[in-house]
Amino acid sequence: MCRLENWSSRTLRDKIGSMLYERTAISKKPDKLIKQELAALRSEDKLTPDLVFRDPYILDFLGLKDTYAEKDVEAAILREVESFILELGLGFAFLERQKRMQIDSRDYYLDLLFYHRKLKRLVAIELKLGDFEAADKGQMELYLGWLKRHAVEPGEEAPLGMILCAGKNDEHVELLELASSGIHVATYWTKLLPRKQLERKLHQAVLRARQRVDLGEVKAGKRTARKNQ
Repeated sequence: MCRLENWSSRTLRDKIGSMLYERTAISKKPDKLIKQELAALRSEDKLTPDLVFRDPYILDFLGLKDTYAEKDVEAAILREVESFILELGLGFAFLERQKRMQIDSRDYYLDLLFYHRKLKRLVAIELKLGDFEAADKGQMELYLGWLKRHAVEPGEEAPLGMILCAGKNDEHVELLELASSGIHVATYWTKLLPRKQLERKLHQAVLRARQRVDLGEVKAGKRTARKNQ
C-alpha cells in the first residue's frame, strides 16, 4: 500500500503510528486469507475491499465538540474532505453529498458517495451518530440496489456500502452476514486515543474477530462430520 500510494517516509511513520494495519479489515481475518490477499497485492497490485476498508476510522481532524448532529459530521467531513480521503485510504474520489434517489415516488438521500479507482466501484457512505442497528442494513441495501440499477457505468463492479457509526455490537454484525451484501460496518472516533489504549482496544477487537472465525470453523467441521457419519 505504501508503494501504491507513493507515501513519503514521514507519511509511512504516521500510518504506522496510527496503527493503520491493525485498523484494516484484513487484520481480522484468518492468517491464510491474509497471506493470500497480501501476496496478490504484492504480485498483481490487486486490491480487495478487505484491504481497502478499516475499522475504526479516526476523525480527530474534524474538530467536533461533545454534542453534534449527523449534519455536523457531514459538514465537517466536507470541510476537511482532503483529510477524510487520506483517512479512507488508497483510491477514493469524492463524488456527491446527499445523493438523491427517487424510489416509488419517495425521495431518499445518501449521505456521501465516493468512487474507488482500483476497485472500480461506487462506495456509498452513511453516517450514524448512534450504534449500528439491524435496520441500517436494509437502508443500505436499498441504496446499493438503486445505485446498481441507475448509477453503475459499464465495466464497473457492483457498488459497496459503508456504514460509519459511533459504535456497533459485534454479534449483530456477524449474524446479519453483511459481507454478502457488500456492506462494511465501521466505527469512527472523533478523538485519537493514547497509543497504548488504542493498541489494546484494536488488539482486543482482532482477538474477538478471530475467535468468532475459529468457532465458525469448528461448527462447520462438526456439521461435515455428522453428514459423513
